[in-house]
Amino acid sequence: MMRKWVLMMMTALLLSAAALHNKVEAASLKIGAQGDAVKDLQYRLAILNYYTNPIVPTYDNNTAAAVKKFQKGAGLAADGVAGQLTIHALHKVSASKADVTKIARVIYAEGRGEPYQGQIAIGAVIMNRVKAPSFPKTVNDVIFAPNAFSVVAGGQYWLIPDNTAIKAAKAAATGSDPSKDAFYFYNGSATSDWMLSRPVTVKIGHHVFAK
Repeated sequence: MMRKWVLMMMTALLLSAAALHNKVEAASLKIGAQGDAVKDLQYRLAILNYYTNPIVPTYDNNTAAAVKKFQKGAGLAADGVAGQLTIHALHKVSASKADVTKIARVIYAEGRGEPYQGQIAIGAVIMNRVKAPSFPKTVNDVIFAPNAFSVVAGGQYWLIPDNTAIKAAKAAATGSDPSKDAFYFYNGSATSDWMLSRPVTVKIGHHVFAK
């Protein structure tokens, strides 16, 4: 009876180990992998300047080489496989194409004509909010939070961003922050007592950035 119980336990442990292995394998991207997850990986690596080839749905040698470069820079084992640790580290310092486009729309609507650093700063405000505990946790939710950005309610958000706004959005998404950790920005002629009470971090062009 005891032998039968031991065999049952060993079988259960082996099955659990196999299931865990399969789960880890499924969560990893490596040479031969296909799909949108690969394209997202390549895009994130591209805006960090690790990947310079066309965005394609196949995890090829170029993708593996770019992953290795990122892993080395991030202090991870450079095996060219995008496992959970690598993907988590990459997501902390980048953004998806969809999120970059959304950031660029806000930048273009709020800051077209402003200095380039000022446009990056607008994008940085969005990223700073995503990272802060008192704001929503995604780019989409930050942008579409009630009364967060007047250009959303006013409809200008839906204008097509130009190349400068897209470039600024990529810079903000990968960590550039001329706003100096600001959560808000406003035109220098603003009259809101609440906004004017916020500690100013920097002034760029016509915008004042504040915490």
